[in-house]
Amino acid sequence: MSAQTEEVTAGAAPPAGRGGAPPVRRRDGRRAGSAVPYLLILPAAVFTVLLLGWIMVENGLLSLQNLNRRQLIRRATEWTGLGNYTDTLGNSDFWRVTLRSIVFTAANVVLIMVIGCLIGLLLARLGKKLRLLLSLGLVLAWAMPVVATTTVFQWLFAQRFGVVNYVLDRLGWHAMADYNWTGGQFSTFFVITVLIVWQSVPFVAVNLYAATTTIPQELYEAAALDGAGVWKRFTSVTFPFLRPFFLATTFLEVIWIFKSFTQVFVINEGGPDRLTETLPVYAFVEGMNNQHFGMGSAISILTILILVTMTAYYLRLVLKQEEDEL
Repeated sequence: MSAQTEEVTAGAAPPAGRGGAPPVRRRDGRRAGSAVPYLLILPAAVFTVLLLGWIMVENGLLSLQNLNRRQLIRRATEWTGLGNYTDTLGNSDFWRVTLRSIVFTAANVVLIMVIGCLIGLLLARLGKKLRLLLSLGLVLAWAMPVVATTTVFQWLFAQRFGVVNYVLDRLGWHAMADYNWTGGQFSTFFVITVLIVWQSVPFVAVNLYAATTTIPQELYEAAALDGAGVWKRFTSVTFPFLRPFFLATTFLEVIWIFKSFTQVFVINEGGPDRLTETLPVYAFVEGMNNQHFGMGSAISILTILILVTMTAYYLRLVLKQEEDEL
């Protein structure tokens, strides 16, 4: 009887932790260190809630008010409920700007991903010195402040003393000598697109190169033995292995481009004739320039809801991919 008791006791003994000591457990059976990750992220979570959550609450309350110059002078609060939202959703200008923002975002994201992936694959094939030189140039372009970069592009595409017009004139396109790049909708969007692509490509390129270093070289050697060319190796080895990277990077680029404000506003303030306004610029112009603060807040909330919808779609893709891998 005592032998059986000793065997049962020995079999029920908890597994030894590091150094042979049993792991410390709470009374409810959980390990003592299970709460450590939550404690580590608690300061960042509290700071985020205080910094962003309070602003969101104030912005939401403002979107429910009729707040114009008259209300500011009288210091009166006029609650309109969902009136700002119904007026915005019933305005054809809002839907026109929304469609423009989606097309603008899609065009930029496609260009950024294609060019960034090509440069990232180029980095993987270059020698150490050229790779270091190109990486340094990419990092410098990415690290330059947005306003400074936008100012440089304003100078490059200036009508009278711009470098772009001067170079095109010297190359034989004399009609471009005094071309006004911000005088039309498509030319203004062209300048903004070149600016945004210039700023965003380094992020994609450097991260893609870092991701390619995790791919086992044996896979490329096996594909080469099978007679696969460059494109076949990319589609059969590189792309499947880096599919999570492509999903995450594309999703981040969609968010960054869709909410970009500085580049669009500084280049031409949404002009000419408000034809290059995207949703962030449209909300700013309605709220600050036209002093319809409640309307501007409602537009910004609707912009956030569109981004939340995109986020939900991305999470659905990620979960579906994880299920397929299982």
